[in-house]
Amino acid sequence: MKTMNTINFMTIKPCCRILIHRPNPSVFKFPSPKYHSSFINNSSNIRLKCYQSHKFYNYVPQILGFRCMVYRNPVPLRVPNSNWGHSRVFPSTCTNCCIGRSLYVIGNATSNVRNYSKSVDEGFVNVKPLTEECRDTDESLDRHRDHTVVGVEGENVNNENSEGLKEESETEKEAWKLLQEVVVTYCGSPVGTMAAKDPNDAQPLNYDQVFIRDFVPSALAFLLKGEVEIVKNFLLHTMQLQSWEKTVDCYSPGQGLMPASFKVRTVPLGDSKLEEVLDPDFGESAIGRVAPVDSGLWWIILLRAYGKITGDYAFQERVDIQTSIKLIMNLCLSDGFDMFPSLLVTDGSCMIDRRLGIHGHPLEIQSLFYSALRCSREMLALDEGSKNLVRAITNRLSALSFHIREYYWVDLKKINEIYRYKTEEYSNEATNKFNIYPEQIPNWLMDWIPEKGGYLIGNLQPGHMDFRFFTLGNLWSIVSSLGTPKQNDLILNLIEAKWDDLVASMPLKISYPALESEDWRIITGSDPKNTAWSYHNGGSWPTLLWQFTLACIKMGRTELAKKAIDLAEKRLAADRWPEYYDTKNGKFIGKQSRLYQTWTLAGFLTSKMLVENPEKASLLYLEEDYAILENCICAVSKSGRKKCCRNAAKSQILV
Repeated sequence: MKTMNTINFMTIKPCCRILIHRPNPSVFKFPSPKYHSSFINNSSNIRLKCYQSHKFYNYVPQILGFRCMVYRNPVPLRVPNSNWGHSRVFPSTCTNCCIGRSLYVIGNATSNVRNYSKSVDEGFVNVKPLTEECRDTDESLDRHRDHTVVGVEGENVNNENSEGLKEESETEKEAWKLLQEVVVTYCGSPVGTMAAKDPNDAQPLNYDQVFIRDFVPSALAFLLKGEVEIVKNFLLHTMQLQSWEKTVDCYSPGQGLMPASFKVRTVPLGDSKLEEVLDPDFGESAIGRVAPVDSGLWWIILLRAYGKITGDYAFQERVDIQTSIKLIMNLCLSDGFDMFPSLLVTDGSCMIDRRLGIHGHPLEIQSLFYSALRCSREMLALDEGSKNLVRAITNRLSALSFHIREYYWVDLKKINEIYRYKTEEYSNEATNKFNIYPEQIPNWLMDWIPEKGGYLIGNLQPGHMDFRFFTLGNLWSIVSSLGTPKQNDLILNLIEAKWDDLVASMPLKISYPALESEDWRIITGSDPKNTAWSYHNGGSWPTLLWQFTLACIKMGRTELAKKAIDLAEKRLAADRWPEYYDTKNGKFIGKQSRLYQTWTLAGFLTSKMLVENPEKASLLYLEEDYAILENCICAVSKSGRKKCCRNAAKSQILV
């Protein structure tokens, strides 16, 4: 057979058919049908297009292949050499829509494509992810329609996760019912959940879209319940959207950016036919036009969770999934002017998506970045094509862990040290490396921090330390082991000691304390939504409950998580599942809070299931990796400058 230097895709447009539902025992209360998706050439808008077949079946794929694809601007898939592998042809037919016509994809399912990351030298810059195989609709496969997912040991994931669960309370039953109602379907298959569905909200804005970060607690709830199809579909479709062109004022961000959200739209075709399209938002429609830096990080974290809970590790090994991981990692690890291993981002690029003075190196992004680095290193195939990327990931992990543990950590001892800092030190031996002025220490902090507690500050830049307590960043530092075991324990000590400030009437404060008066005016730009003790400026967010629960279980403090869950359960259903709460004590529903917020109820459900099944929680968090501490890029440096102290980082663990 002749060798080929490119892979070309050929497709024939199928016709639109009407959905016919079939019984399915799914928790969604609707069938899990089969679908066909493709990239569509649209001169005005790039959209993912789906045609609905006459019949749908749900089954375990029999072979590894690819779904049909069409590119807006077809780009050949570059192959590194002529010995890339034998070609394969996968025929695909669709019931009553492509009779006698087939789609052929020339490729090799077991090829070395995943060995190559996005780099100019490897000729892989314009690679677009391949999608899952277009599934055959032969009647003989109908026996798989119940969507049984088999784990590593052959057990049924659905049955395993459903056994031993306690009887659900009325609040839990209501939460599950509401979660089912916000499931978004694309071509009849579930692909995510809407951010909120308030029946009395006449202007949902973008709350009717599927957000990557918002879907994570929903995905975990479904996975823990044994419903895996919606999570797999979500991962696949968002992966496909990653490859799309995106521009703001004629400028395109780096390849590998994941969308913040997407919406399923129905558009007319003509002849009374309709089609469903996926319409993503990469930040070009967001308030402030900020790119969602955390979307790709959450996607990688969820991908690992999917594999851990279902045992479907083959999904992570797919060519397109491996390519997607590499694109995200290459984007995050790209060279720049920064002197620090932490990610440099603008304000509003994460959960705090409005101006709040977190631009620079916010802790939330660093903890998610560290977690995504570790997850990627775990999932990437260790071969010749990925060894350089894995090495870069390992080096970054080492530098980032040391940087955060050494410079972001504050307790009474550290604050006293900063209080006595000398400034304007010009030396490699400087103690005050970032030239922090002692006057920056806020008055509230000296009396607030407990003797047996500490936390990671919100931000660190030259001449600036943000001493605010940001809950998500600290919690995820525990979950990902970005902090040392001792630091992680002290963070929970602080939360317990300052329960009335950080939890009070509703868990948990997203940040503490709130910006008030002149600080609020200057830092937020007089944002009317981020007034003191509201929204991101000191508001209470129930969705943080599941991260708190996961952190508590990891550190053996489950009773602390149960206390917070019980507190939330008393109010959430009665208050109609608000997005956030206002006031210093979290007593009032937020003035602009959406009701029936999906990640509020999903976070509650996930927390309940994690407490009832702590062995499942162990699949989601990361333990300390001592190998990271042994590796230091400074050790191989030929520079005569002083190397960073790796022993100091290790000594913190042993204390």
